Amino acid sequence: MKCLLGVIALVAVAMAAEEGPKVTDKVYFDIEIGGKPIGRIVIGVFGKTVPKTATNFVELAKKPKGEGYVGSKFHRVIEDFMIQGGDFTRGDGTGGRSIYGEKFADENFTLKHYGAGWLSMANAGPDTNGSQFFITTEWMLSRRLKKTEKRPGDRPSQDVVIAAAGTLPVDAPFVVSKEGVN
Repeated sequence: MKCLLGVIALVAVAMAAEEGPKVTDKVYFDIEIGGKPIGRIVIGVFGKTVPKTATNFVELAKKPKGEGYVGSKFHRVIEDFMIQGGDFTRGDGTGGRSIYGEKFADENFTLKHYGAGWLSMANAGPDTNGSQFFITTEWMLSRRLKKTEKRPGDRPSQDVVIAAAGTLPVDAPFVVSKEGVN
């Protein structure tokens, strides 16, 4: 599969080191729209600054369909703003769960969304993190989805699915910039 979206998105709930946060783990999602492969998203997570959140995200990427991100949909797409997914229990944005149980507490909110490509937990308020996440975007799937009609609630009319997920090796943690990804 071609690497259409060969970009590192970042978990944006981490504390910033002076030179920038360090990626300790990488997760990949192979994406399909309407059953057709469109590319891969590679996401770097900050395991030293948000260890519980990073572990949850990484472990859910390793689980089989129905127990983690594989087979789940991006249920909400707001063009030039963000894509949201990770609800593998209901598939509509009302479900999901963490590896720690239903929900887990927030770790911190030091980093902001510095531009396109930053990833955060999506939740229903303080300390309600589960499996749902969103990625800020003005370039990624929204470019492909401009051609796709939407249903009410910013839901794409064609299924946008994480067809495969897993982890990629990180030889040594590396620093990332706070700038968005183009």
